[in-house]
Amino acid sequence: MVNLEWFRTFKAIYETGSLTGAAEALFVSQPGVSLHLSSLEAYVGYKLFDRTSRKLVSTERGKVLYNYIQEALAKLEEAEQHFHRSTEKERPTISIGMCFETFQFTLESYLPTFNFNVIIKFGDYPEMLSDLDAGILDLIITPQKGDYPALHYEPFSKERIVVVGGAKTDTSGFAPILKHGDKQEIQDWLKKQLWYGTTGDMEHLRRFWHLNFGKRPDFKPNYIVPNMSSIVRCLSGGEGLAVIPDFLSMKQLERGTIKLIWEGHKHIENTLYFGTRKKTIYENEIRQIKEVFLKEMV
Repeated sequence: MVNLEWFRTFKAIYETGSLTGAAEALFVSQPGVSLHLSSLEAYVGYKLFDRTSRKLVSTERGKVLYNYIQEALAKLEEAEQHFHRSTEKERPTISIGMCFETFQFTLESYLPTFNFNVIIKFGDYPEMLSDLDAGILDLIITPQKGDYPALHYEPFSKERIVVVGGAKTDTSGFAPILKHGDKQEIQDWLKKQLWYGTTGDMEHLRRFWHLNFGKRPDFKPNYIVPNMSSIVRCLSGGEGLAVIPDFLSMKQLERGTIKLIWEGHKHIENTLYFGTRKKTIYENEIRQIKEVFLKEMV
């Protein structure tokens, strides 16, 4: 049976170009490297390197073998480093999934206060749920629940999708239109304003427009920015409109740099959940993360 160390030695020889270099990289003796190579060549039935005066040059079959195994070996080496037991007490590492804006508006400023490592992953919610179930993530902040028996969902807050505007946006003509309640007049006023949107996600605008007017928005935002955090910064103290979750502009609404324009005839409201596995060794660390969200969002 083939020995996996033979492949590790072969990879080191391929990358260093010599038996000596491979021995130094692997912290083993040169005769040991030579033995592994000869054993692997005997096993596969052909030469893997041509010997020259200066270095070992891979044969074509050696190149094929290297390309076939190098990714798998790199993965094994990564696992070896990750799970290697240390004599020192290591800081726990917690992996958390959420959207970028949620991280920036809640957790970002608290990271230096934690006595454990934190890895933040951004992605779509179905992917986060799958990663949580697989053990890649330890906690997710999500408005969606998946059908995973090993996961637990704890509701902690709600977000409402609303139209907000910069403090300098002239809304004096909008109040009487709202009072009159004519949908076409409301649409016409909204479409005359300057609008902000994001490069990757217009879902909030599309959902809000379809729910309140029964169709997709028939206009494009004037300004396309990287994310909703950028929208909030651009609107603060200025003018223009955007459809965003209300919690993202909570502090600015309190300061008066952004104002609530309209919640819609029909409200879009999402419940936010802490998603965790039912069994976890990081209960204390997850509790600290939850406390931050409860402080910032509830």
